[in-house]
Amino acid sequence: MTVDLAGLPYRPCVGVMLVNAEGKVFVGQRIDAKEGDRWQMPQGGIDEGEDLHAAAFRELQEETGVGDGLATILATTSGELLYDLPDDLLGKLWGGKYRGQRQTWVLMRFAGDDRDVDLDAHDPPEFFAWKWVEPEELVELIVPFKRRVYRAVLDEFRELI
Repeated sequence: MTVDLAGLPYRPCVGVMLVNAEGKVFVGQRIDAKEGDRWQMPQGGIDEGEDLHAAAFRELQEETGVGDGLATILATTSGELLYDLPDDLLGKLWGGKYRGQRQTWVLMRFAGDDRDVDLDAHDPPEFFAWKWVEPEELVELIVPFKRRVYRAVLDEFRELI
Protein backbone atom coordinates (compact mmCIF):
# COMPACT_ATOMS: atom_id res chain seq x y z
CA MET A 1 0.00 0.00 0.00
CA THR A 2 1.32 3.44 -0.94
CA VAL A 3 0.57 6.33 1.40
CA ASP A 4 0.52 9.91 0.08
CA LEU A 5 2.75 11.49 2.72
CA ALA A 6 2.30 15.01 1.36
CA GLY A 7 -1.46 14.77 1.76
CA LEU A 8 -1.40 13.78 5.43
CA PRO A 9 -1.35 16.29 8.31
CA TYR A 10 0.69 16.08 11.50
CA ARG A 11 -1.07 14.90 14.65
CA PRO A 12 -1.14 17.57 17.39
CA CYS A 13 0.70 16.22 20.41
CA VAL A 14 2.10 17.23 23.77
CA GLY A 15 5.18 15.74 25.37
CA VAL A 16 6.25 15.94 29.00
CA MET A 17 9.83 16.03 30.23
CA LEU A 18 9.33 15.17 33.89
CA VAL A 19 12.44 15.83 35.99
CA ASN A 20 13.05 14.95 39.61
CA ALA A 21 14.94 16.90 42.28
CA GLU A 22 18.22 15.29 41.17
CA GLY A 23 17.76 16.53 37.60
CA LYS A 24 17.02 13.08 36.18
CA VAL A 25 14.34 12.54 33.56
CA PHE A 26 11.45 10.06 33.64
CA VAL A 27 11.33 7.55 30.79
CA GLY A 28 9.00 4.61 30.27
CA GLN A 29 9.28 1.51 28.17
CA ARG A 30 6.23 1.17 25.91
CA ILE A 31 4.17 -2.00 26.10
CA ASP A 32 3.86 -2.06 22.31
CA ALA A 33 7.58 -1.39 21.65
CA LYS A 34 8.83 -3.43 18.73
CA GLU A 35 12.37 -2.03 18.53
CA GLY A 36 13.99 -3.66 21.55
CA ASP A 37 15.27 -1.64 24.49
CA ARG A 38 13.65 1.72 23.64
CA TRP A 39 12.37 4.21 26.17
CA GLN A 40 10.45 7.46 25.84
CA MET A 41 9.12 10.39 27.81
CA PRO A 42 5.34 10.66 28.30
CA GLN A 43 3.50 12.08 25.29
CA GLY A 44 0.17 11.91 23.57
CA GLY A 45 -2.42 13.58 21.41
CA ILE A 46 -4.11 16.84 22.23
CA ASP A 47 -7.89 16.59 22.07
CA GLU A 48 -9.72 19.12 19.91
CA GLY A 49 -10.20 22.32 21.92
CA GLU A 50 -8.03 21.05 24.80
CA ASP A 51 -5.62 23.47 26.45
CA LEU A 52 -1.94 22.50 25.99
CA HIS A 53 -1.14 22.44 29.71
CA ALA A 54 -4.32 20.53 30.52
CA ALA A 55 -3.33 17.97 27.88
CA ALA A 56 0.18 17.72 29.38
CA PHE A 57 -1.18 17.03 32.88
CA ARG A 58 -3.74 14.55 31.49
CA GLU A 59 -1.09 12.62 29.55
CA LEU A 60 1.26 12.64 32.53
CA GLN A 61 -1.46 11.23 34.78
CA GLU A 62 -2.59 8.62 32.25
CA GLU A 63 0.90 7.34 31.48
CA THR A 64 2.62 7.65 34.86
CA GLY A 65 -0.10 7.96 37.49
CA VAL A 66 1.49 11.24 38.62
CA GLY A 67 -1.55 13.30 39.53
CA ASP A 68 -2.54 16.76 40.66
CA GLY A 69 -0.09 18.58 42.86
CA LEU A 70 2.82 16.25 42.12
CA ALA A 71 4.28 18.17 39.17
CA THR A 72 4.82 21.83 38.38
CA ILE A 73 5.27 23.35 34.93
CA LEU A 74 8.65 25.03 34.48
CA ALA A 75 8.68 25.78 30.75
CA THR A 76 7.18 25.04 27.36
CA THR A 77 9.09 24.72 24.09
CA SER A 78 9.16 27.92 22.07
CA GLY A 79 7.56 26.21 19.08
CA GLU A 80 6.31 22.92 17.73
CA LEU A 81 8.72 20.13 16.83
CA LEU A 82 7.78 17.87 13.92
CA TYR A 83 8.69 14.31 13.10
CA ASP A 84 7.62 11.99 10.30
CA LEU A 85 6.80 8.34 10.84
CA PRO A 86 9.11 5.85 9.15
CA ASP A 87 7.72 4.09 6.06
CA ASP A 88 6.92 0.87 7.94
CA LEU A 89 4.56 2.75 10.32
CA LEU A 90 2.88 5.08 7.83
CA GLY A 91 -0.76 4.22 7.37
CA LYS A 92 -0.74 1.99 10.48
CA LEU A 93 -0.67 4.33 13.48
CA TRP A 94 -3.53 6.66 14.41
CA GLY A 95 -5.84 5.10 11.85
CA GLY A 96 -3.50 6.10 9.02
CA LYS A 97 -4.67 9.73 9.29
CA TYR A 98 -1.30 11.34 10.08
CA ARG A 99 2.21 11.48 8.63
CA GLY A 100 3.80 12.11 12.03
CA GLN A 101 3.39 14.41 14.97
CA ARG A 102 3.72 18.11 15.69
CA GLN A 103 4.74 18.24 19.31
CA THR A 104 4.92 20.93 21.94
CA TRP A 105 6.94 19.86 24.96
CA VAL A 106 6.38 20.85 28.58
CA LEU A 107 9.09 20.67 31.22
CA MET A 108 7.73 19.70 34.65
CA ARG A 109 9.38 19.29 38.04
CA PHE A 110 8.26 16.16 39.95
CA ALA A 111 7.39 16.92 43.57
CA GLY A 112 6.46 13.40 44.67
CA ASP A 113 8.48 10.29 45.32
CA ASP A 114 8.84 7.08 43.35
CA ARG A 115 5.84 5.49 45.10
CA ASP A 116 3.63 8.07 43.37
CA VAL A 117 4.39 6.57 39.95
CA ASP A 118 1.67 4.09 38.93
CA LEU A 119 1.95 2.72 35.41
CA ASP A 120 -1.43 0.98 35.82
CA ALA A 121 -3.29 4.24 36.52
CA HIS A 122 -4.84 4.12 33.05
CA ASP A 123 -6.42 1.15 31.29
CA PRO A 124 -4.73 0.09 29.15
CA PRO A 125 -1.31 1.14 30.43
CA GLU A 126 1.22 2.53 27.94
CA PHE A 127 4.41 1.60 29.79
CA PHE A 128 5.45 -1.63 31.47
CA ALA A 129 8.67 -0.30 33.05
CA TRP A 130 10.09 3.08 34.02
CA LYS A 131 13.26 4.67 35.34
CA TRP A 132 15.02 7.98 35.95
CA VAL A 133 17.89 8.72 33.55
CA GLU A 134 20.50 11.40 33.08
CA PRO A 135 19.32 13.93 30.48
CA GLU A 136 22.30 13.12 28.25
CA GLU A 137 21.04 9.53 27.89
CA LEU A 138 17.67 10.52 26.36
CA VAL A 139 18.63 10.70 22.71
CA GLU A 140 20.09 7.19 22.60
CA LEU A 141 17.10 5.66 24.40
CA ILE A 142 14.41 6.81 21.96
CA VAL A 143 13.53 5.23 18.61
CA PRO A 144 15.77 6.67 15.88
CA PHE A 145 13.03 8.62 14.06
CA LYS A 146 12.37 10.73 17.19
CA ARG A 147 16.00 11.50 18.08
CA ARG A 148 16.09 14.91 16.39
CA VAL A 149 13.06 15.99 18.46
CA TYR A 150 14.62 14.71 21.70
CA ARG A 151 17.85 16.61 20.95
CA ALA A 152 15.87 19.81 20.40
CA VAL A 153 13.86 19.34 23.63
CA LEU A 154 17.02 18.66 25.60
CA ASP A 155 18.78 21.68 24.10
CA GLU A 156 15.87 23.98 24.90
CA PHE A 157 15.33 22.76 28.49
CA ARG A 158 18.93 21.89 29.49
CA GLU A 159 19.56 24.96 31.69
CA LEU A 160 16.26 24.53 33.55
CA ILE A 161 16.64 20.84 34.35
